[in-house]
Amino acid sequence: MPISAAYRPDPVFMRLGAEFADPVTPADFPQTLLRFRNDRAAATVGLETLSDAEWLEHFARFRPLPDNQPEPLAMRYHGHQFRSYNPDLGDGRGFLFAQLREAGSGRLLDLATKGSGRTPWSRAGDGRLTLKGGVREILAATMLEALGVPTSRAFSLAETGEELQRGDEPSPTRSAVLTRLSHSHIRFGSFQRQAFLQRPDLITVLVDHAVETYFPHVAEAPDRPAALLEQVVAASARLLARWMAAGFVHGVLNTDNMVVTGESFDYGPWRFLPRNDPNFTAAYFDHSGLYSFGRQPETVFWNLQQLAACLALVTDQAGLIAALNRFSDLYRDALRAAMLARLGLKSRSPEADVALVQAAFTALAVGGTAEGEGLRWEPLFFDWFGGLASEHRALAGPRAGLYGLEPFLDFRRQLAGFEPDRPERLDDPVFTRPEPEEMLIDEVEALWAPIAEDDDWSPLYAKLARLEAVRVAYALGD
Repeated sequence: MPISAAYRPDPVFMRLGAEFADPVTPADFPQTLLRFRNDRAAATVGLETLSDAEWLEHFARFRPLPDNQPEPLAMRYHGHQFRSYNPDLGDGRGFLFAQLREAGSGRLLDLATKGSGRTPWSRAGDGRLTLKGGVREILAATMLEALGVPTSRAFSLAETGEELQRGDEPSPTRSAVLTRLSHSHIRFGSFQRQAFLQRPDLITVLVDHAVETYFPHVAEAPDRPAALLEQVVAASARLLARWMAAGFVHGVLNTDNMVVTGESFDYGPWRFLPRNDPNFTAAYFDHSGLYSFGRQPETVFWNLQQLAACLALVTDQAGLIAALNRFSDLYRDALRAAMLARLGLKSRSPEADVALVQAAFTALAVGGTAEGEGLRWEPLFFDWFGGLASEHRALAGPRAGLYGLEPFLDFRRQLAGFEPDRPERLDDPVFTRPEPEEMLIDEVEALWAPIAEDDDWSPLYAKLARLEAVRVAYALGD
């Protein structure tokens, strides 16, 4: 197989042993029809030269990659789901397939699946993924990456030729298997499982693995568990800030859906805000609004506390408490930086930055116009990217009337003195468009409809191409 010289296998997780994962056999699907392959992501791990046939052998039939894991591993973990502890979790319809080093950075990356068949942790599930679910994951990950959010990347989607019964979409529905490329799948719930089983020795094994694999710069710290928590707190605060600046609602912020490297993944009932609404929820079953947009900071901190409780079994609490106590300041600083990045501006001073961010949130909260329609979330960042350097463009656009209202006048006053960061970005053709690319639920359904009705994938592929143009134009990735 023509794998490039950039391919660097490094399957380190399997060395942890049988207490952390179970070898499993992938499902034998009736068909494997390639619907999506992410060649840009594949190039970062030396797999872009695979033919489509070879691609399907590895990412739909799951033939092992050379010198990588000899068999898939369903990872073991527990977790709090909507604050209720569940000891019956684990990879129920997915597995860790391979681990590789990223070209250039040398970061360890995972190739993992969703919809690849039953495992010991499937419980009553069939281990499958609906095709619509796979499409939704591609859209979420692509949009988030374009907006600078640390996220897994949809790597591959193959339709698998089965008819699935589901209660939350018309059935029977088409099936698929997804592969994602992500920095880590070591969940908070990975530690919770060992704490529940009263295995502090295995918590120590996980701590050592996480530090040496993902945070080697703190490997010599005298208190490794506290040092690990410090890194996880910082990464989680940064992820949260990027979510909030993107107007993203994850929907199921359970402890098994947060990883130590602070990366967003596993997109189920996600949503992007239509407008600024702290009570906006993504999951139809989130009746109490536990995981609403405005409660995401509280939830992330609560989840970090659960991780700290596990680490308290292997170290003194003082260092863990100190790490948790940094969360608020770290999140506040990260949110300020994330909002400035989304507006394409350089920092002026902490005070000026905070005043601008507050003015932006106030403007986003404007409830209506003469037509009864308030400002949508995404257009503010699109119209005013680069600050006052975009004033003429913003005031010539479809929202010019809104920008004459008092909250927007204050926002515009606060922009005075801010310089655009990398102003050459404003020359990108993306900024000649009257409207930004958004990802509201009506558009998601509109993209799915031609696939469901006519097997027409062209609107989806066109949307993905536009989002790639946005990613290049904004250049928000680190």
